[in-house]
Amino acid sequence: MAMPQLIIQEFELTVPSAQETIKFRPFLVKEEKILYLGLEEGTEKSINNAVMQIVNNCTFGKVGTPETPIFDLEYCFLKIRSKSVGENIELDLLCTDDNETRVDYKLNLDDVEVQLSVGHETEFEIADNFILHMRYPVVSDTLVEDEDMAETDRIFSMIGNCISGITQGDDFHNRIDMSDDEVANFVDTLNTEQVEKIQKFFETMPKMRHVVEVTNPVTKKKCEILLEGLGDFFI
Repeated sequence: MAMPQLIIQEFELTVPSAQETIKFRPFLVKEEKILYLGLEEGTEKSINNAVMQIVNNCTFGKVGTPETPIFDLEYCFLKIRSKSVGENIELDLLCTDDNETRVDYKLNLDDVEVQLSVGHETEFEIADNFILHMRYPVVSDTLVEDEDMAETDRIFSMIGNCISGITQGDDFHNRIDMSDDEVANFVDTLNTEQVEKIQKFFETMPKMRHVVEVTNPVTKKKCEILLEGLGDFFI
């Protein structure tokens, strides 16, 4: 007689970037093992790889590939986690009025959404008749081989990775036609004002953002705390 199979409940979520509704299932023991192994190794690459594999498994291959935008991956992981171990998580938050006192806060993960900042643009002029086209960071951009890379080098590497094209006058130059060295040399020629425009793209792009309000038990003042990105939801 064949061994009976458990029925695994499925749920739906909407992928933020494509606004596509997909099905997903909760974590199973095999996904918990993947997560624990990634956390044990403790590197950014190992954790990102673990999250990517878990999301890919639980969304039946719909999300969780190296080309998945980071905010899609984080959002799907959060929703999967919510249905796997419960909607509520306990956070230990630092009060912003004195930057000393910490308070416990219970957050319902179902309240967290990906938000787009006002004024966000993926194409913008950085010089006369010179338009930069940007794409959102994807998982492969975070899988850095060199863990000792300086933070400044990581930032400029990310800028180069996320350039999808350049329009100069009537000519469009596609990123796939440029070598990595050509892109790196282009980034090195940017001035401070141009870099600031690019930084605004990253600062305002879609992210998991959620503002919570807590009361400092020492000062009795109310504080608003911004939670942003997957790390902030698992402090």
